[in-house]
Amino acid sequence: MRAAGLCTASLASVGFLRFLGLPWSWGLAAVLTIYVGTGGWRLLRIIFKTALRDLFGLSVLCSVRYELRRHQQARHTIPCIFQELANQQPQKVALVDAVSGKQWTFQQLDEYSNAVANLFLQLGFGSGDVVAMFLEGRPEFVGLWLGLAKAGVEAALLNVNLRLEPLTFCLSTSGAKALIFGGELAAAISEVSVQLGKNLVKFCSGDFGPEGVTPDTHLLDPMLSEASTAPPMQVPPKGMDDRLFYIYTSGTTGMPKAAIVVHSRYYRIAAFGHHAYRMKPSDIIYNCLPLYHSAGNIMGVGQCLLYGLTVVIRKKFSASRFWDDCIKYNCTVVQYIGEVCRYLLKQPVRPAENQHHVRLAVGNGLRPAIWEEFTCRFGVQQIGEFYGATECNCSIANLDGKVGACGFNSRILPNVYPIRLVKVNEDTMELLRDAQGLCIPCQPGEPGLLVGQINQQDPLRRFDGYVNESATNKKIAYNVFRKGDSAYLSGDVLMMDELGYMYFRDRSGDTFRWRGENVSTTEVEGVLSRVLGQTDVAVYGVDVPGVEGKAGMAAIADPHSTLNPNALYQELQRVLPPYARPIFLRLLPQVDTTGTFKIQKTRLQREGFDLHQMSDRLFFLDLKQGRYIPMDENVYTGICTGAFSL
Repeated sequence: MRAAGLCTASLASVGFLRFLGLPWSWGLAAVLTIYVGTGGWRLLRIIFKTALRDLFGLSVLCSVRYELRRHQQARHTIPCIFQELANQQPQKVALVDAVSGKQWTFQQLDEYSNAVANLFLQLGFGSGDVVAMFLEGRPEFVGLWLGLAKAGVEAALLNVNLRLEPLTFCLSTSGAKALIFGGELAAAISEVSVQLGKNLVKFCSGDFGPEGVTPDTHLLDPMLSEASTAPPMQVPPKGMDDRLFYIYTSGTTGMPKAAIVVHSRYYRIAAFGHHAYRMKPSDIIYNCLPLYHSAGNIMGVGQCLLYGLTVVIRKKFSASRFWDDCIKYNCTVVQYIGEVCRYLLKQPVRPAENQHHVRLAVGNGLRPAIWEEFTCRFGVQQIGEFYGATECNCSIANLDGKVGACGFNSRILPNVYPIRLVKVNEDTMELLRDAQGLCIPCQPGEPGLLVGQINQQDPLRRFDGYVNESATNKKIAYNVFRKGDSAYLSGDVLMMDELGYMYFRDRSGDTFRWRGENVSTTEVEGVLSRVLGQTDVAVYGVDVPGVEGKAGMAAIADPHSTLNPNALYQELQRVLPPYARPIFLRLLPQVDTTGTFKIQKTRLQREGFDLHQMSDRLFFLDLKQGRYIPMDENVYTGICTGAFSL
């Protein structure tokens, strides 16, 4: 609006001078004087500094949109696109298992996935059925969900850290008719075998330990060895807007939610990464991220399935093996989350870290404080930082290496990609609205909630939500940009500078990020409260100096000082994955609640683990000792200076 006003005033001045019969040169001089004198120089500065960035971003947007439209018109799916690639380059290496060194060509991956499709079709599975997958990252993981997709079956990708109640919850809410689990996770399945019931068909993939598997489990590998490797005859009538698989993501409603990934969403995420960071067919990607998350399975593996790149998979990140693997497999692109970069910087300096050929690191969560240290020490030319969630329609990317930024939105043409930062109540995260009932956009420098306008007819702006309809509705707001529209609520607070660069500030609601995982505070509160006999518990994330994300802290009502922290920890090891176990315990007489019995966390979060601000008993989880230790001045100082491992 300000820019439009300046232009109107400038044009009016030209018209007035021409009316007086003065030369055009006088009019142009007047326009320039008015424009600069009223602040128009700021817009000129923005255009000068961001035009090339914005033009490249526009070209990426157009490329992805064109490719998606072409595939939609042809009614292609992800398996169809992969099939064409496999036919074009059958002997090129598609996937490599970094642990075993085994290489899978495109032909081998195609044939393995064909065997999966034919087997499950033969067993009576069909279009729309759901099969849950619970196994560690390896090439078979990709072949399994790809094969299921060829049969029209939708895979539910379970987090391998899930145990007991959260595991059974995710399985039951997915509606899965069958479960494929890795032999390495047989014990976890045995723990919940009774709760899973007899109707769930179980298949075990890979070798299992001496404890064996339950008697009703089918061994998948021998069955696949006998299945046909030819393309399945029954091709499901699906398109780009149909469901491909489900990825579980922690939200603000407690237990993990199954986010719906349609074929076009898978394509969109992988394509944006491919074009935004100028990946090439000759690139080899090192992927040590979980394949049950979108970063590893879509951004990473998607480069193989859609663009024919080779992807090296390591099931678990190893700081000591990272650069050795990159050298061994001649990797040119690596994936990271913020924790990966910090752990690599903590490693002793070794020759291998500068003998690799990595030119690009793609991921999210790299702190500005270590950004330049990472690029300088390891000689990585480009950081491809991005922001996005599996289900969101407002992903952004850092295209030009601006330190600390997770992406941008054009200040010149902001409506080309309709996302906004809008003002919210910092305590309740409720949207603030103007007199017309619309959301109030943030000005540069103001933190705000990131939202993306929804258009279900546009594959770049659609929101497919979750299997749970109620969870989907909670992520949608109405009358945001204009009357009658709808927008996706990211739940994350970002800040935009004058040039349109965006910086991640905080994760709102009842979720925080730790060790590369989203931790649901309500889920952890429920577990702790149940273990402690329904005691009042408040769980929240707190900042720790020099550490990415937020460390979990639990404030527990312990009026009689009877709680034994280490007896509690023994139980938490059974019922919570490592990233969800609280790092800090605060034992206090009572937990503050509102009049409607909602736990108040604002004061607790503000005080964090600063023992100088409280008189309560405080404990810290010493990972080396494997137990909670009392917080004193020495422990507090050690945490703040990085002496303790987190």
